[in-house]
Amino acid sequence: MFLDPETLSTDLERLEGIEKGSMRLVAQALYDFRETAAEIFRREPDLAQDIAEDITREALDRIEMSRLDTRLYGKMDYKRARYVFNRDYAVLQALFVDSKAEKIAGQNTATLQTSQISMIINQIRRGLEVNIPGKLPKIIETDKGKCLTTTIFVKYNYDTNNNENRLITIKIAALPNGFLQERYNPNINDTIWKAGRDAPTLGEEFRVRLAFDKLKTKTNWRIQTIPMSPHPFVWDD
Repeated sequence: MFLDPETLSTDLERLEGIEKGSMRLVAQALYDFRETAAEIFRREPDLAQDIAEDITREALDRIEMSRLDTRLYGKMDYKRARYVFNRDYAVLQALFVDSKAEKIAGQNTATLQTSQISMIINQIRRGLEVNIPGKLPKIIETDKGKCLTTTIFVKYNYDTNNNENRLITIKIAALPNGFLQERYNPNINDTIWKAGRDAPTLGEEFRVRLAFDKLKTKTNWRIQTIPMSPHPFVWDD
């Protein structure tokens, strides 16, 4: 009944369609919740990163979504094994959504861990070639069957005035599944990455920054920006 997600390694247009549909779902959830999100940022005294994580979970919990009765593991704020139904097929999906919060000056990137990435990270760092495999599987085996991994990041961009946080925009990025490696990061010169905020000399774990402009140049819809009310949000195809 369900599509074997392994077949998507050679059916890239269908894979792109699944990820685009998932991106629309997350964008709609955050758009519907944006006024509440802004109010939470303004009033909540917690750290901005903690606020962001809570907002993402609450926004996605409020939107209707299918559920597959199995548990997912990993370093993500929101994890949902679910059914994806299309007119022509159905597939099991492991949907991961993670939150980032940063002052407005850092709005154009998101710092990721390898445990949040299913691609190989090909880039030049400090003049040297880097090829680091992501640790997130392209497909996750569960007791209910194989689930296609889909990873989306939500970036809350804010400023602070008189010790009050003001949410400016919410950026959403759909990171390609590793099956799409050749389309998005085939080599060190054709990349979507920037050097991450880690210090190897201090023994810090490798991290990398997803460059929103580079990803958007590849595929426009993979980056969406939600402004705060009353400004309208228009899906950028």
